[in-house]
Amino acid sequence: MEFESFITPAYLATMCLLGIYGAHRVWLLLRFRWAATEAEAPVGSTLPSITIQLPVFNERTVAARLIQAAGALDYPPDRFDIQVLDDSNDETSEIVDLEVSALREKGIEARVLRRGTRAGFKAGALDHGLKSARGELVCIFDADFVPEPAFLKRLVGYFENPKVGMVQARWGHRNREDSLLTRAEATLLDGHFVIEHKVRFDGGLFFNFNGTAGIWRRTAIESAGGWEHDTLTEDLDLSYRAQLAGWKFVYAPFVVAPAEVPPDIAAFKSQQHRWAKGSVQVFRKLGWRILFSREPLRIKLEALAHLSGNIGYPCVLVLSLLLPLSVRRQTHVPPWMHPVVFALCTLSVLAFYDCSQRAVGRPLTARLHDTLVAMLLGIGMCVSQTRAVIEGLLPGTGVFVRTPKRGDSKTSRRYRAALKGLPGVELLFAAWFAWGFYAAAQNGLWGSLPFLLLFFTSFLWVGSLSLRQWARG
Repeated sequence: MEFESFITPAYLATMCLLGIYGAHRVWLLLRFRWAATEAEAPVGSTLPSITIQLPVFNERTVAARLIQAAGALDYPPDRFDIQVLDDSNDETSEIVDLEVSALREKGIEARVLRRGTRAGFKAGALDHGLKSARGELVCIFDADFVPEPAFLKRLVGYFENPKVGMVQARWGHRNREDSLLTRAEATLLDGHFVIEHKVRFDGGLFFNFNGTAGIWRRTAIESAGGWEHDTLTEDLDLSYRAQLAGWKFVYAPFVVAPAEVPPDIAAFKSQQHRWAKGSVQVFRKLGWRILFSREPLRIKLEALAHLSGNIGYPCVLVLSLLLPLSVRRQTHVPPWMHPVVFALCTLSVLAFYDCSQRAVGRPLTARLHDTLVAMLLGIGMCVSQTRAVIEGLLPGTGVFVRTPKRGDSKTSRRYRAALKGLPGVELLFAAWFAWGFYAAAQNGLWGSLPFLLLFFTSFLWVGSLSLRQWARG
């Protein structure tokens, strides 16, 4: 088969696959409901005991703030204890020791647990801490989170139901307004927490613990097999194993735990790479188990759609390679197809993120702006995320790379993430789409220009951010 005859069927096949995931996004939107307020579960007369686990690794910019916030939680001192699971090999350990000592002087039961190794990474640290945890419930916060004092009391009431194994709160974004990039990142996260989690919970479908800002019933962790570290997303893995074991999860969207989004493109790429690779690993690990479980078909299908969602990135990458070629060879692709493709692949995404921003109360101009830049960021990430998906399909777990946190210091360069791959490779795709734009204009294919411009802008922005950061070192 000649190369030219391959372009059209490959283009159409890619669009069909993207269309399936686009239809799933529309389905989520149609089922989404958001109230102004939500009733919380009443707290019983006797509060359950809770162990607060704070896993840290080289977090000198945020460790003190985290420990202080944990110590300020409004809960009876005799009903909770704090474990700082410190795997650090820098001055973070000194900060941790000082802050934990300060808590102990206040009468708060707090201790530092060190393993001397990073075996199992975060999952290994959580499992190590669980062995000596004293609470019947376990609450976990990552280093960049700053929970409000009422966090525990607002969530523990849900555990009055003995079938509830985990309660997840929504993430807030302390540094949303820092830059165009952080606004885009926050919008992408809102789509997950505001719409996806809410629809899945409301519909009795599986959803996941997000690794932080949630509370587990200890017996749910243990009965599901405990923390395992054969994937890079131990939280997603345990979530599905626990729900397959019969535990119910609760989502509390109106309890918000503020945290940071990655401050620069390298940190964001590192975070997203780990999440995408880990989700594919969980799909490989549990896909057949989910498929042959006794769960209803609707739960199975949604679970598999969730775990395989990152397949969209390779599809967007393939589309990026084929689209300028299909435009150039307009005799093989009907001219009307490009406007249809643009509507199918963009309008559903725009509506999805706009809906999430409207739900959290963002004003019209802000949400329109943030929705657009979120789409640009998502498209521009397809190159690096495709590599993550491929790595997730291969044997081996890989290394858990922490996401650098800036904390309250705006000038700290100590924990900057390293860019992987060819810096600014997205600029090659921007040039490719510039050529496609020129070819479309030459051939009078005006309906394809918005689509080509969208991709060009996406790759230009992400590539420029990456190259600029690489140049700064």
